[in-house]
Amino acid sequence: MFPKLIHIRPEQRRADPNPNDNRPWPTLRSPAIVAGPMPHALLVDDDHESLDLLSEWVGNEGFTTASAGDLAEAGELLLAKAPDLIITDLMLPDGQGLDLLAQIEPPLDPQFVLITGHASVATAVEALRLGFSDYLTKPVDLDRLRAVLSRVAREHELRWQVNSLRSELRQLGRFGKLIGSSEAMNTLYDVIARVAPTDATVLISGESGVGKELVAQTLHGLSRRANGPFVAVNCGAMSPTLVESQLFGHEKGSFTGAETAHRGYFEQAAAGTLFLDEITEMPSELQVKLLRALEGREVTPLGGEAPMAVDVRVIAATNRNLETAVTEGTFREDLMYRLSVFELEIPPLRERAADIQTLAEFFITQAPGRAEKTLTLSPAALDVLNNYTWPGNIRELSNAIQRAAILSDGEVLPEHLPNRVSDTSNGNGRDSASGKTNRDLLKVPIGLSIADAERLIILATLDHCSGEKPRAADILGVSLKTLYNRLNTYSSNVSGGVGEGVKGE
Repeated sequence: MFPKLIHIRPEQRRADPNPNDNRPWPTLRSPAIVAGPMPHALLVDDDHESLDLLSEWVGNEGFTTASAGDLAEAGELLLAKAPDLIITDLMLPDGQGLDLLAQIEPPLDPQFVLITGHASVATAVEALRLGFSDYLTKPVDLDRLRAVLSRVAREHELRWQVNSLRSELRQLGRFGKLIGSSEAMNTLYDVIARVAPTDATVLISGESGVGKELVAQTLHGLSRRANGPFVAVNCGAMSPTLVESQLFGHEKGSFTGAETAHRGYFEQAAAGTLFLDEITEMPSELQVKLLRALEGREVTPLGGEAPMAVDVRVIAATNRNLETAVTEGTFREDLMYRLSVFELEIPPLRERAADIQTLAEFFITQAPGRAEKTLTLSPAALDVLNNYTWPGNIRELSNAIQRAAILSDGEVLPEHLPNRVSDTSNGNGRDSASGKTNRDLLKVPIGLSIADAERLIILATLDHCSGEKPRAADILGVSLKTLYNRLNTYSSNVSGGVGEGVKGE
């Protein structure tokens, strides 16, 4: 049972309670200020007195409420209005509160809180295993319940803000850091809007060059962690001997050369988001420690004696099929399931061709040398861009525009674009004289600086290798680290990708 409280109607409450008043009604704050429709809670309990008190208390926390005395009535109310939160008693006349989970189907995604006077460890474990976000016993700890309501209200407000932002930005063809108004991108925006306000671990998949890091940045920017750090880590670029120290940190003297303590990426991303790109490149021995960190929400620095709690949302990305990596024995199956709580697949550019012009025009505004000359995209060049299949996706388009901007004196013409893009006269772009595809050929104009020529060669080789950096580094005859350093330099000079950066996959 709930604590015996005096039932006071809202209009009877005083704005400034008398501190000498000994009535046991808890101190209430003003209704939560939500920038949009109020969050909605469904309350289920067969004890009508407790239900009335709970309904009034939740209402004073800024929620609209609906009350049910059993599962059947709760099911009807679910159809009437989708709740943000369901608070249910365990034992009900026609079943258990746990059974309500079976009635929830997408797009419904409320948080569940179980309240019971029949507390047991087994029930608590089962409730949390099934997906309940919290478990409270009677008499209810009202401060703890207030914390739950506050969290749900914040997430509701974020969702409302994201939906408003989505409506406004769609008219401009943008969503956060993402650009595009094609059907494929609008579908992606819908999914991002649902998962961004939560703390769910997200796995982003897609071909190389589709802009996975930008999707991660958008998820972060639309989450309650937006004011916290966004730390991006490329698992394929980390030193194999230092990767554990880089992720989890180390104490002074923990190994040769550790002259000072180091904060790992997990600690650097505290209260924010940690983005693990190219997750399949992580060494297998480190995957066990990553799984432990995700499940326990704590890390132990090298040389440290006690684990350290970390409040971090993890987003991972890969251009490989994780199930295939598991089958090949290069990736742990349990880690795959832990990372893929929520999966996002980014469409390749060929499946969102309607966005090519919007993206190309954006990249022109970000191209090198744009301050010295006015750049425009000719209709003929646009036709060429629209007729190309873009195997390198957004990154290849961005690189093509960068190259054209360097060669153009103002208007970008077809001849300023890479040969593999502009020469489509032989079906698949195959050169009839050499027998090679356009992706095997690169023309460097006379008068181009060595730095620009190097950039063209590196980017063209990367496109030729479909974004596989180790293979590209091998062809170029440079180390993988050197290749990453060059790409990071190019990325810092241009903002591009799916929207505003070519840095991410």
